[in-house]
Amino acid sequence: MSLAHTILGFLQQEEMTGYDLKISCFDQCIAHLWPADQAQIYRTLDKLVEQGFITCSIKIQRDRPNRKVYSLTETGKAELIRWLQCPQPLPTVREPLLVQLFFAAQLPNEVIIHLLKQQLAAHNKKMTECGNIQLPTQGDEYANREQMMQKLVLELVIKREQTYIDWLKSTIDVIEQTSNYPTKANLAASSTSVALEQLKSYVEKQNNPDN
Repeated sequence: MSLAHTILGFLQQEEMTGYDLKISCFDQCIAHLWPADQAQIYRTLDKLVEQGFITCSIKIQRDRPNRKVYSLTETGKAELIRWLQCPQPLPTVREPLLVQLFFAAQLPNEVIIHLLKQQLAAHNKKMTECGNIQLPTQGDEYANREQMMQKLVLELVIKREQTYIDWLKSTIDVIEQTSNYPTKANLAASSTSVALEQLKSYVEKQNNPDN
């Protein structure tokens, strides 16, 4: 998937400015799937114009800055249809938190739990954002089909977030009920302490052979 094809998809619905794309489309409709900042959007719009996939027209406004409005061309529509039919490879998934947890046995429980609770708060926030996503409300047959497709996608995103939230809560519960594991440092300190006690006992016996 690419940012360019996401923009083509939105411009197929209606012509828009770069600002409209950012606020009304990416932030409100698809941030949970493909986030993008304003600079990325404008750079991609310029490339799409160069490729002939979209056009840009200037709309004059008397009391406000002029608007650069972008529209999909027939070439752009053909490119979007081509891309929509292409099978997509599985995305590369990187989970920094899970890598941390993989090696976290050497940390105290409270440190691990703090990390997990921070992640839980982030996923709860994302779940709330998903609940605020605005889907199209047009009444024609095509719009209803479009709403159905978008609803199916959103349902998967919500289920995925809920699964992660449930796992985080369960993991926190497990760690809270588990004793702290001895760290390498603690094991080393413990071994040193035992060795010192043995040495002390040996010295005492040497100094007091009758005891």
